[in-house]
Amino acid sequence: MTAEFEYLVERPFMPGYGIQKANQGSGLFPWTAVREKMAAARNYWVATVRPDERPHAAPVWGIWVDDTFYFSTGRESRKTKNLTENPAIVVHLESGDDVIILEGNVITVKDETMLARLDTVYKAKYQVDLMKEEPVFAVRPQTVYAWLEKDLGGSATRWQVSP
Repeated sequence: MTAEFEYLVERPFMPGYGIQKANQGSGLFPWTAVREKMAAARNYWVATVRPDERPHAAPVWGIWVDDTFYFSTGRESRKTKNLTENPAIVVHLESGDDVIILEGNVITVKDETMLARLDTVYKAKYQVDLMKEEPVFAVRPQTVYAWLEKDLGGSATRWQVSP
């Protein structure tokens, strides 16, 4: 993680899944692997909460910059409407075999210098411009879960922002 945030790294509490102690199995999942997988993924799932508290999930394109997930979506989209009312979000890679799950809150990116930087990264990844005229959201994770399905008990790891 970057120096500006401190994270507690440990095994998650997952009763019934054979989660081993942190020094057993393949050990704690390395943060470098989270960075690599988040940067390399093409599609991500985001889950938001509707005003009536029903969940909403949808795939998005996004980028991973400075340990933060960024994505853009239409101003009138269900995602934007939900996030305007409740900034809570979950971001998940497509795969259930190589699992990365981010939990946090979004903020809307408005800084023009940052938007230009994000556009450069986005264009290099997807060969299209970032939709800067629409809301661009940043998710600085508060909790991150990661594991390899084939070694769930020995690789499951949780990072939590320290207070």
